[in-house]
Amino acid sequence: MKMGEGVEWSLHCCVTLSWAEDQWPVSIARLAAWFDLPVEYLKKRLQALVRAGILTSTPGARGGFGLSRPPERITLLDVVTAIEGGTDPFRCTEIRQRGHSGRTATEEFTHACGIAVAMRRAELAWRRELAAQTIADLAAAAPADSAERTRREIARAGA
Repeated sequence: MKMGEGVEWSLHCCVTLSWAEDQWPVSIARLAAWFDLPVEYLKKRLQALVRAGILTSTPGARGGFGLSRPPERITLLDVVTAIEGGTDPFRCTEIRQRGHSGRTATEEFTHACGIAVAMRRAELAWRRELAAQTIADLAAAAPADSAERTRREIARAGA
């Protein structure tokens, strides 16, 4: 399974916003500078999170982003789905029914493709794991000084 870099960017921004909630809103420029990311590309990812109800945004010179709900109520799956979409990573095209295999088989195709079933089981396990972890979990698992350093430096950058 391959996800775009926007998932990593988005998860890090959500954790940062959870730590900097008293600095709300945090500007796109501050977030981009914090991680050395291109503003326009980051903005597209954060706008997708706004559309998904994960972030809230305030326009204008003093505008920016913040979490739209408590970090305990934002799962990793919420973020991944907002950025990558809800499409299944594996799509069975039933090649077993094509060519010589398809012409010579009899009742084999009345049952679901075993490969598709196995891939779906793996995908569901992956989704369950992402749904079981929240932004708050990520924030809590980060090194102890990260939250305080982030709050301090984000506040300093905004001053």
